[in-house]
Amino acid sequence: MNNKIFKWIAYAVIAVIIVVAGNFAVKYFSKPALAEVFVFGNGRLEATEYDLATKLPGRVVEVLAQEGETVKVGQILARLDTAELDARLKQAQAQVEQERQNKNYTLALVKQYESEVALAKKNFERSKNLYVNNNISLVQLQQNETVLATMKAALLASKAQVIGADSAINALIAQTQTIEANLNDCILYSPIDGRVLYKLIESGEVIGAGGKVLTILDLNDVYMTIFLPTFQVGRVKIGSEARIKLDAFPDTIIPASVSFVSPDAQFTPKEIETQAEREKLMFRVKIKIDANFLKSGTHHINSGVPGVAYVRLDETTPWPISLSEEPDNLLSTTSK
Repeated sequence: MNNKIFKWIAYAVIAVIIVVAGNFAVKYFSKPALAEVFVFGNGRLEATEYDLATKLPGRVVEVLAQEGETVKVGQILARLDTAELDARLKQAQAQVEQERQNKNYTLALVKQYESEVALAKKNFERSKNLYVNNNISLVQLQQNETVLATMKAALLASKAQVIGADSAINALIAQTQTIEANLNDCILYSPIDGRVLYKLIESGEVIGAGGKVLTILDLNDVYMTIFLPTFQVGRVKIGSEARIKLDAFPDTIIPASVSFVSPDAQFTPKEIETQAEREKLMFRVKIKIDANFLKSGTHHINSGVPGVAYVRLDETTPWPISLSEEPDNLLSTTSK
């Protein structure tokens, strides 16, 4: 009898232990999962592209950069033929010089007419005194008065010609500056430090206004675009900390942050998700790699390499060990 009681007591204790352990396990394993604190999406690394295009139509005389070549900001990458513009510039400069000579001639006339006006004025004043004393006739007085008026009109006309010459000179100088600006636009400079992705035209080809010559990658502005569903993207903020892991380098953790969250929903691209997932509205999120990481010079990123981007929704939650390690592997540099 005592053995049976002891067994029942033992069974009861075991049952209590099982219940307590079960409750503990439920509480322990019901903690927020990784997906509730972190969101992730797969994509490919991209670098901001700059299209180097011509402002004016013309013939490309030389392209000084090749695909894959590293270029510096301000570096000359291409030139257009400028023979016609050079001739127009010389013509405009000659016209400016001609107008300046015309102005000098008109200024000389102004001085001449000023002297003649002064003389005519003295003669007229003398004639008035003589006429009052009946020493000259009225006709002679009127003639002297007419000469004074004529000289004054000639003086005013010459001064107007000086103003007209100034206007003509300014217009020609503006024309010269326009031609010089067009000449400068015939030289294509690199807008950034980057790498040539595409060479779109060869030397000797004729190109239209706005025609593209080169495409340059800005390797200091690299990002990954991912797509997140509505219930996740609502918690993502601009500036949220992120991490990127590339398929080619799974042990390298790349620091990043959220730089853009699309305000409009869209379908997920076909090459990323299954058909069932594509039926859900997704939002585009841009994950930008930390600029200091890119500028450090010790790590180089492949544009076009696939990988996964992770975004931390709760700033107080530490990154898991698998995403908190500092990058320790160098990535080789290539273009798309």
